Amino acid sequence: MLPDREALLHDAAAHLGRHPTASMDDIARAAGISRATLHRWFAGRDALVRGLEQLGISRVRAAVDAARLEEGDPGDALRRLIAEAESFAGFLGFLMSESQLFEPGAVDPGWTEADERIAALFRRGQETGVFRVELTAAFLTEALYALVTACAWAVQEGRVAERDAGPMTAELLLGGLLRRDAR
Repeated sequence: MLPDREALLHDAAAHLGRHPTASMDDIARAAGISRATLHRWFAGRDALVRGLEQLGISRVRAAVDAARLEEGDPGDALRRLIAEAESFAGFLGFLMSESQLFEPGAVDPGWTEADERIAALFRRGQETGVFRVELTAAFLTEALYALVTACAWAVQEGRVAERDAGPMTAELLLGGLLRRDAR
């Protein structure tokens, strides 16, 4: 019996996020299946990477929608986004490094749109005086991705409890992001 496609992609993303040059054998082993089974789902590495990209981006976009970034206090919106990030944390490391696997400039428009909505949250926080203005929205967006990814890896390795991952990520990011007079 074939494994669930999304579960397979989840395992592959978690592995490729840490090991971007992993072979199909390595990916199959990490997913607990044979290489033949992996090839039943994906004809080759390019097909697997495209499947990962599509599912990862759809998860990021769903999380951004669910977090309602345009509503309420920017700090609270960021906390909601980080809580929603659990649904795509395993894909984030892959998506961040995935650009190395394709031609320059070949970024999926869905990723660009989600990225821009997150950056807009940081700009809104800056414009309303909640977030520090000397940190660019682009930098803060990348910092968010890096922290979510690092925490997901720590959970994967058993160094951080899953229930603590989101709150610790939010507090670390907000601790450096909030204006000193807003803390």
